[in-house]
Amino acid sequence: MNYDRILIRYGEISTKGRNRNKFIDKLRKSVRIALTNFPNIKIEASRDRMYIVLNGENSQAVIEKLKPIFGIQSFSPAIKVAKEIETLKIKSLELVKSQYSEGNTFKVTAKRSDKTFELTTDEINHLIGGHLLQNIPGLKVNVKNPDINLRIEVRKEAIYLSSETIPGAGGLPAGSGGKAMLMLSGGIDSPVAGYLSMRRGLDIEAVHFFSPPFTSERAKEKVIDLSKRLAEIAGGSITLHIVPFTKVQQVIREQVPENYTMTSTRRMMLRITDEIRRKQEGLAIITGENLGQVASQTLESMYAINEVTNTPILRPLISMDKNDIIKMADMINTLEISNRPYEDCCTIFVPASPKTKPKREKVIQYESYFNFEPLIQEAVEKVETITIKPEREQRREFEELF
Repeated sequence: MNYDRILIRYGEISTKGRNRNKFIDKLRKSVRIALTNFPNIKIEASRDRMYIVLNGENSQAVIEKLKPIFGIQSFSPAIKVAKEIETLKIKSLELVKSQYSEGNTFKVTAKRSDKTFELTTDEINHLIGGHLLQNIPGLKVNVKNPDINLRIEVRKEAIYLSSETIPGAGGLPAGSGGKAMLMLSGGIDSPVAGYLSMRRGLDIEAVHFFSPPFTSERAKEKVIDLSKRLAEIAGGSITLHIVPFTKVQQVIREQVPENYTMTSTRRMMLRITDEIRRKQEGLAIITGENLGQVASQTLESMYAINEVTNTPILRPLISMDKNDIIKMADMINTLEISNRPYEDCCTIFVPASPKTKPKREKVIQYESYFNFEPLIQEAVEKVETITIKPEREQRREFEELF
């Protein structure tokens, strides 16, 4: 079937009030960026729907680009039909025939937002349903679980026909929720936390702590590849801040009792991330913490670690089951990258018996024996900042050189 447009349904955006248009504008921008390589398309947006007018572009290729865009609840390839009964009957028959296989069942679902149209929804259902039954031998009705659901949407400007509803990524459009810093390790959890945060409309910048020579260049490459995957999901570039953390970790190891080194390490990471957040004008910090998963992620540990900042700490995975996190990492194609056997700074210098219920007063006392502030500022000043682009964008830039 030669579809001429794609109908996009907003989902959660539809619950917004006076600021709905701001969310729609963000979604339109995301769609436009995703469809950069389709020069003939035209995007039409209203408060209730968005339409992509294909103008001859390949509908299936466009559909694949729309699937990962946050803010889209669902979408359907559609045909625009003049508001004439005979034309409606002809186009409905063409569409259902193109989808029909022997033994298929169907139903008609009409929706009439234009109440001036000459037929009611029930009349449309009966008229078009009868026409299809008369002209497609073997076709049967099934109103509960049909193989083909012909949707007829009567609007003021035209009638729209569709027979397929494709789930979107859901959530809110990219950039609609502000900017936050993602503490990105090389593990399984933090990329998933980044994905879930982007799904809620956040722009993210990643912060990774690098401790050469204890961590290798391979570990750094792993985080860069994770960032590329997140950039692919986001539909644009992501900024990655790589923090030199060796000096800070060595001092912690020397100055803080062994069972408190993990708590102090996380506190220093949080302080440095907060400084970068301030410079980048972010509004929150995202972590991949999961309650009770490791010693630094008990409630007592979080209480002791959080003390170093008043910045909101977002923990999208806080109550998720580990198996569910792994499934989601597999779904977003970060699991294989995360499983590469290269240690990051969170896994080196791990004490034999880390404190699972650290006392805030004690860790403050241990840290008071050394002035960490100059080391923190030095780490912030020496941050390596990289703009990470999706693989497809890098390939396009490479191809344009030749």
